[in-house]
Amino acid sequence: MTPARKKRLYLVLLMVLGIGTAVALAVTAFDENLMFYYTPSEIVAGEAPVDHPFRLGGLVTAGSVKRQSEGLTVQFDVTDNDKLVTVEYTGILPDLFREGQGIISRGRLRPDGVFVADEVLAKHDENYMPPEVAESLKTAHSGADNPGGVTP
Repeated sequence: MTPARKKRLYLVLLMVLGIGTAVALAVTAFDENLMFYYTPSEIVAGEAPVDHPFRLGGLVTAGSVKRQSEGLTVQFDVTDNDKLVTVEYTGILPDLFREGQGIISRGRLRPDGVFVADEVLAKHDENYMPPEVAESLKTAHSGADNPGGVTP
């Protein structure tokens, strides 16, 4: 192999290595920022990843909101009229947050099955329901096995 070909080969290998590194970094960043939506039924069925960020949506179960005596930590249950998931959130809840209301929260599922929310979003008018929550409520079972006693 001539010295000119060796130089070209090293240049091509360096370019392939650089492009490969850039693609690997982009895929890693995309995977970290990719956030899926799960319903309480899917979480209880074990379809949601543990300790990986995702969004949870549903209705706040009536009588489930419990505030700690000190601090800003709040626990409440979210239902899709089929299953319940306990959500723990530390911070100030939105003004429109209340029992029986549709919410979407972003956070991680702990191994004990409690969803630790980083952010809680509540609907902002009487007629609006987040599309993911409305879809999950349509597909979920309702009626006799309604654990939250909440109607959409």
